[in-house]
Amino acid sequence: MRESGGAARHYRNFTLLVSEKRCNFRAAQSTIMQTLYDQLGGEQKVRELADAFYDVMDTNERAKTIRALHPKNLDASREKFFMFLSGWLGGPPLYVNHFGHPRLRARHLPFPIGEKERDEWMLCMREAMNRVGLNDLVKAQLEGAFFRTADFMRNQG
Repeated sequence: MRESGGAARHYRNFTLLVSEKRCNFRAAQSTIMQTLYDQLGGEQKVRELADAFYDVMDTNERAKTIRALHPKNLDASREKFFMFLSGWLGGPPLYVNHFGHPRLRARHLPFPIGEKERDEWMLCMREAMNRVGLNDLVKAQLEGAFFRTADFMRNQG
């Protein structure tokens, strides 16, 4: 009889352990399944990121080459970038709904983009991510994705 009670207690403890692990797994899975848009903080943070990016581009001397590729007034660029980022990060597809498919490479073909321009763009984005205070995990994920995209835009050397 004593073994039976011990076995029952062992089974009950095992069941609690499995239930606890299942809850922890679900919590981790929920975090993993969140879009970058949500991990960033939604619309407000995405807008902050787009604005910070253009603030850096507009004021940092080391970004003068890519700044020269943009119009004097950056308001329309800021808005389009925010709309693009929203959908690209897994949020509402604002850009697609308003302008259609982004066709990033085709839209950037008229501008000479080489390694220098890519690196200046990344300089602006890294600084923008720092300014808006993204956590390190999200920043690392975004930096890799941004670099691959910026590198894909190259049409020179």
